[in-house]
Amino acid sequence: MTMTLSSFCDALGIETLPIGVYDAPDPELFAPLVPLKGCIFDHYQDFQSGTAVVLDPATKGCPGCGYWMLGKMRFPSREAMVTFLTDKEGLRENSGLTEAWLGAHPTFPPRNGYIAIGPVSSERMKFLRTVTFWVNPDQLSALIYGANYHAHPDDPEPVLATWGSGCGQMYSLFPDLSRAQAIIGATDVAMRQHIPPDLLAFTVTVAMLERLLSLDDGHSFLGKSFLSQLKLARKR
Repeated sequence: MTMTLSSFCDALGIETLPIGVYDAPDPELFAPLVPLKGCIFDHYQDFQSGTAVVLDPATKGCPGCGYWMLGKMRFPSREAMVTFLTDKEGLRENSGLTEAWLGAHPTFPPRNGYIAIGPVSSERMKFLRTVTFWVNPDQLSALIYGANYHAHPDDPEPVLATWGSGCGQMYSLFPDLSRAQAIIGATDVAMRQHIPPDLLAFTVTVAMLERLLSLDDGHSFLGKSFLSQLKLARKR
């Protein structure tokens, strides 16, 4: 029996609202909307309140967000982006490493015109690309269990801890969005000021979400001793 997203969150004790990244043709599908602020993580509380933001190639905002979410170069040039990340922000030892990293992680330009970020809704599922859970270390541990539950050792690694921007970790830093895979995110120091200090992100592709929602709480770890003992320890 497949769980709902809500019942899955209840099973893990996740009280924060998961958010989705969508590639969609009509912004009004995601109303109520709020205007984009400087960083999409400025909208953490908006997302928790049930509102969404929509990005398109004309949207002004963080150049990094435009690049990783829309595949749109907002820096004057690729060289300017490399220089900014290397010398201004000090994120790589030298520009060659920065250039190689960018080259290894191509972006996903929207197929339908808009990228929307907001609550997960059944009416929008056909446009959904990823889902992000906001979790504490206990919940992250359980999600890593879940992501590995169906995986064979010969499969691609089910959970990645990919370095990069917080928005990239929610979307373009996946090697293949059709693959059942997850990224441990919100490890970008630049965006962490906008979220509670005890939370990390766990972003999954749609294929991985389907695996998680198919977990059987009678057979899987959801109904076994490790998780129940952890919950009991926290209650004490």
